[in-house]
Amino acid sequence: MGEFRETIKAIVNNVSSVVLDKTHVIKLALTSVLAGGHVLMEDVPGTAKTVLVKALAISTGCSFVRIQCTPDLLPSDICGVSVYNPKTLEFEFRPGPIFSQMIVADEINRATPRTQSALLEAMAEGQVSVDGKTYKLEQPFIVFATQNPVEHEGTFPLPEAQLDRFMMRLTLGYPNIVAESEMLERLRLAHPLDSLKP
Repeated sequence: MGEFRETIKAIVNNVSSVVLDKTHVIKLALTSVLAGGHVLMEDVPGTAKTVLVKALAISTGCSFVRIQCTPDLLPSDICGVSVYNPKTLEFEFRPGPIFSQMIVADEINRATPRTQSALLEAMAEGQVSVDGKTYKLEQPFIVFATQNPVEHEGTFPLPEAQLDRFMMRLTLGYPNIVAESEMLERLRLAHPLDSLKP
C-alpha cells in the first residue's frame, strides 16, 4: 500500500511541475484514470486542459493523442477505416486515433451527433466495430472530452443519456498571478512537457 501511495504522489508531483496551481484538479483527473472513468472538462480555451492530459499520459507511460472535433469530422476519422490493398487483394484495417490510451476529444460538442456516438460507443464498450469486425482498445483507455461553456453557436450539445459516460466533470480555471509569473519564466527556454519523464 505504501508503494502505491508513493507512486501516486510521484505522478501528482510530476504533473504539478507542468500544470501549476491545480493540484486538486490533477488529483481528481488521476482518480478518474485509476477508476477507469472518462472525464468531461468544461472550461474556456487556454486553461491547460490538453497540457494536463498530456502530462498525465507521459507521467503514467501511456500513449496520448488529441482529436480536434469539428462538424466535418466523421466516425471513420476517429475509429479507423478498411482500405483496399491491390497487392494482397484484401481490405486492411487502418486504425484511427481512438487506438490510444489517453485521448483529448477537443470541443466534443462541435462534432456531429453521429461522430459523438462513435466516440461514446468506444468509451462505453472499450472496443470499436468497423466493417463487421470488432477491435479491442488498449487499456487503460481514458477519454478527456472538452467543451467550451461560453460559445454555443454551431454546437451539438451532448444529450443527458450520453453525459453518463463520463465519471467526472472538471474545470481548471486560470492560475493565480504567482503561478502565471512562474509559468512565463519556465516557458522562456523550453516547454516543461519536453523534460517530463514517466
